[in-house]
Amino acid sequence: MITLADVEAAAKRVAGRVLRTPSLASHAVSVATGAEVVLKLENLQVTGAFKERGAANRLALLTEDERVRGVVAMSAGNHAQAVARHAKLLGVPATIVMPKFTPATKVTRTAAWDAKVVLHGETLAEAAAHALHLAEVHECVFVHPYDDLAVIAGQGTLALELLADAPDLDALVIPVGGGGLIAGCLVAAMALKPGIAVYGVEVEAYAAMAQRLAGRAVSVGGATIAEGIAVRDIGEVPFEIVRRRLTDVLVVPERAVEEAIGLLVEGAKTVAEGAGAAGVAALLTYPERFRGKKVGVPITGGNIDARILSDVLLRTLLRDGRLLRLHLQIPDRPGVLADIAGKIGDRGGNIIEVSHQRLHAVSSVQAAELEVMVEARDPAHAAAITEALEAAYVVRRV
Repeated sequence: MITLADVEAAAKRVAGRVLRTPSLASHAVSVATGAEVVLKLENLQVTGAFKERGAANRLALLTEDERVRGVVAMSAGNHAQAVARHAKLLGVPATIVMPKFTPATKVTRTAAWDAKVVLHGETLAEAAAHALHLAEVHECVFVHPYDDLAVIAGQGTLALELLADAPDLDALVIPVGGGGLIAGCLVAAMALKPGIAVYGVEVEAYAAMAQRLAGRAVSVGGATIAEGIAVRDIGEVPFEIVRRRLTDVLVVPERAVEEAIGLLVEGAKTVAEGAGAAGVAALLTYPERFRGKKVGVPITGGNIDARILSDVLLRTLLRDGRLLRLHLQIPDRPGVLADIAGKIGDRGGNIIEVSHQRLHAVSSVQAAELEVMVEARDPAHAAAITEALEAAYVVRRV
């Protein structure tokens, strides 16, 4: 097992190679959750995620012979880029095995650090098995993403910095994938401040740590925006560190993660991927746990696809009532569209999309269907626009 001394030694090794990210109080997140929230912005790392900490520490410990032989890693995302980057900084050959389904952008970013990328397997497990095979055949060092003491110690440097910046924190809320980050942060936090509460966060589809801690068989799977923590197998080393000392694991719904991404973009002016926003999602889901307390939350990564981010923000606007989608049945005669646009405009609504159907899916040739997307200030404003249209037309909000 690792100790605070191991984490402090890791901090010295990675200094200058890993960004000491800022810890900033967020007024918007604090208001939304009822807690006093300090965000640790790991999305500002060069590769966009905290994974650099563990990779940098593990590679710094390679012997000269191991550096010559090189390293092998398996990842579909942030760990891949982290190992590739720090291998390049040290002049160490790196081979990264990625599943065949890995998005092209992640493959390209990893290869940009001069790593050899091998696409293998339909699942993470198949890619991992191939990576271990390559490491054995070529006598390379396999750099595990979380089940490695040096990686765990490196990840723990996050908590070291966060508590140095905000020593009066009452709690840490940390996303859980394979367990490396939560284990490292737990070791550092409990040593520096024994009374601090440390919570892990998982999404409903992948609550492996919660299930294991409860003594249940692990059953995970399904679509999630938090793919960075969509892990089936918790590391054995992290689990041994966590199981007796973790305050609790908080399981959050998918919708809360989307809401957290939207809150961070609009309120905190920072971009988070799904896994990176999981800590804030826990504050939104369990406000009674944290109300009135000072809470540290790492934004563990910001590598989110632009299209997915766009979709999440639009869905957030729809849920908040700031984006209004209306379906109207209207008479098919001149001036009706102008009348509808006038009613919306007179009440300060902004039309952003219109679909007008006259030939199909209508009950009469004298009628038409209209679907309008309108931007409103807030739910009350949206209701006022809807009421104005309902005075003259059959309106259904969709």
